[in-house]
Amino acid sequence: MCWVSTDCIEFTLKAIGLTLLLAVPWPLLLALLGWRLEASLEATPFTKAIGHGALEVAFALFSLRAFRLLCIPGGVADRHFRWSSQALRTFRRHFDWVIWFLAPVGCVVYAVHSYQHATYADSLERIALLVVMVGTALFIIFLSHPKRGVLSAYLAANPTSYINRLSSLWYPLLVVMPLGLALLALLGYVHTAGTLMRSLVAELWLMLGLTVTQQLGVRWLTLSRRRLTLGAASERPTAAGTAARPVAPPHLGPVPQIAEPKVDPEVLDTRTQPLVNSLVLVAAVVGLWGIYSEVLPALAVLEDVSLWTYTGTLDGQEQVIPVTLADLGMTLLITIIAAVAVRNLPAFLEMALLQRIAISAGSRYTIKTLTGYIIVSAAALTIFSTFGLSWPQIQWLVAALGVGIGFGLQEIVANFISGLIILFERPVRVGDIVTIGNTTGVVSQIRIRATIVRSWDQQELLVPNKALITGHLLNWTLSDRMNRIVIAVGMDYAADIPQALDRLRQVVAENEHVLRDLRPLITFEGFGSNALTLVLRCYLDSPEHRLAVTSQLHQSIHETFRAAGIAITGGSQKAREG
Repeated sequence: MCWVSTDCIEFTLKAIGLTLLLAVPWPLLLALLGWRLEASLEATPFTKAIGHGALEVAFALFSLRAFRLLCIPGGVADRHFRWSSQALRTFRRHFDWVIWFLAPVGCVVYAVHSYQHATYADSLERIALLVVMVGTALFIIFLSHPKRGVLSAYLAANPTSYINRLSSLWYPLLVVMPLGLALLALLGYVHTAGTLMRSLVAELWLMLGLTVTQQLGVRWLTLSRRRLTLGAASERPTAAGTAARPVAPPHLGPVPQIAEPKVDPEVLDTRTQPLVNSLVLVAAVVGLWGIYSEVLPALAVLEDVSLWTYTGTLDGQEQVIPVTLADLGMTLLITIIAAVAVRNLPAFLEMALLQRIAISAGSRYTIKTLTGYIIVSAAALTIFSTFGLSWPQIQWLVAALGVGIGFGLQEIVANFISGLIILFERPVRVGDIVTIGNTTGVVSQIRIRATIVRSWDQQELLVPNKALITGHLLNWTLSDRMNRIVIAVGMDYAADIPQALDRLRQVVAENEHVLRDLRPLITFEGFGSNALTLVLRCYLDSPEHRLAVTSQLHQSIHETFRAAGIAITGGSQKAREG
């Protein structure tokens, strides 16, 4: 098993690939045998029927064996998906008898159906179908039983979940389906029962495939969350060292901890998990529609219910195109998918792509926001085209909106356009330290209409996006987080100026946050009414420690000057922003 820090989804994919290779030999041998029997020029109709049955059952045997091998001790479901040992034992026990019992019987069903013996075909096919359907019902009963099946541990641990509450509905329905098909076969509807049974088996393969796909998604999310957690844990010693440094005294207020927004693995996990489940659900709906669309032609009646019509161009000719009830259902599905994607896809991008790329939190926020806009726009355009709302149909609406914008919506539109300019041009990013008027704080969100700035007092200032584009804005961290501190010190006229300058150089050299690349500048500025003025200018690598360093320098200057007998007069002036 892999180490926690080096585990990755590639190992799971390789394990699944090896499992599929292990499942190939017997199904491949059966398929080759069936192909040779069916294609042989000397084969009789009976041997051709046997070959056809072997070919039809080969894929089913491969699927059953592959899933059975996934559930072996130490296999993918055990080591990678972390399924319970009780569920794995249940899977193995029931897949064993299904492989050795139902697969041969299924081969007989296909062979008899293909052979079409004049005397025994109908009776043999009916008996074989009954055996398959009853066996399938027993398989479903044993596998999905709420108390003894593979979901028993999950249902016991989640008594309030919907799947547990609805167990009295879905469990009997699963059992009744093959038994109902068996009843149809007994009543003489052998062809109908056989066709529906094939659809039921295809539905089983779909469920197995989606189960593995969903578990792969969960596995990937778990590994991504673990990687982010390990990355956060590796930064804790640095954070702890920073927290142990001196802080500003109470009269200067709290020291603002300014840093890029960190990714919360817990939040990402809770947001991406519904997206994975929703994608699996959509795939299940599409798959079931594909399986039963030919079996249930009654569903095509939705295409016959016309709600309204519009004139459009189809195949180069202008025609009257109806909007049907099926189109309405499709737009509803598109709306649901778009809503789920807008809500959860940004977190998915955060975990899937953006954490693997060396970009800042502001860039990640921009990509996620623009992705949401693109999804909404694409969904709206698709819905409009489905309803036939092309430009000739909506130009009157655009004209009306233009009048409305001219009278009262120009500010909203200006703020929206300004928000797009901010996201593309990025004069302000999430995590930047900005000063707007008399307020200094950190940009926390960039929304459609306004940008939210959180001040040092933890107050949220809503700034219209237009004001950030057209107004005056001081961005402390636009291209560089470096900033300068200016401290003025007043001394008595009798003080030794060279000694005072040396003491200031000593104070600056002892502070670990002051940059060494840019030498601090200490000057004798002038003569005041009652004091000589010395000015200290030094640079910091980030505004994060600005107040704390200012406090440290003030304290060190006071202690150093007092120890050297240098009198400070006139009071130290407040640090100026330089």
